[in-house]
Amino acid sequence: MTESLTHRRQPGPSTPQRMVPVRPPSIWNPRCKACWLNLGLLVLVGGSFASLDLQWGKFLSVDALAAMGRFARELLVPQTDAAFLRKVLWASLETLAMSALGTALAAIAGLALALPAAKTHAADSARWRGMTRLLLNALRSIPELVWAALLLISAGLGPLAGTLALALHTTGVLGRLFAETFENQPQGPSQALRVRGVRELLVFCYADLPTALPQLVSYTLYRWENNIRAAAVLGVVGAGGLGQMLAFHMGLFQMMETSTVLIAMMVLVALVDGLSYLARLALQR
Repeated sequence: MTESLTHRRQPGPSTPQRMVPVRPPSIWNPRCKACWLNLGLLVLVGGSFASLDLQWGKFLSVDALAAMGRFARELLVPQTDAAFLRKVLWASLETLAMSALGTALAAIAGLALALPAAKTHAADSARWRGMTRLLLNALRSIPELVWAALLLISAGLGPLAGTLALALHTTGVLGRLFAETFENQPQGPSQALRVRGVRELLVFCYADLPTALPQLVSYTLYRWENNIRAAAVLGVVGAGGLGQMLAFHMGLFQMMETSTVLIAMMVLVALVDGLSYLARLALQR
């Protein structure tokens, strides 16, 4: 038997324990579920390439690369006019406010919907769990752009429609994440209160919520980062902010103004990412 074979100790009749060689598992095992899963994923990816009309030749052609190069060179010269920079600054603040308010509203609504959507302990009947999760699935399955287009009919052009669109979509996302957090957290503190006859509302306030709060805040901050990018895109349908300026100037092929708006978007995203990272560090201490 070679030295590469691993050994396992097994008690024998003459000695207390003896070494029994164990062969390493084969690379492919018909009973291996992970092997079949990976094979299925590979087949799915291969089928995706085969079914889509991906014209890589046109994309990598000399004419296409030259056109993209001209477009990139035009974006390298941003507009620095003071009046235009003031407009960009105001639009950046509007985008920041839309994302912050939409995330705050979604966190409140998501927490309210997460409670009936979660089965927090074994004795919990969770009678509204299925219906509430269906509502959360519906909210997050509709993209922000579709919500904004629907709300523009009633709210009109401007940041109100964008804020409500972010709030509705993010409510579905945070509600599901919050419900999973409540279901998967340790049940020791809450169970200790229940066996003493404490009411469910007090159990939630003194055990469930404090235990889950760091995770809830982390999820909320992460969604705020995503909503900054989404708020910039929502302006394309007239929801205000940097996205509305981007759609306007790109439609007129004003590349200098477009470059300034894109730089403002990148700075805003980097700023929010940094603030979110610092906030998460503070929660971990």
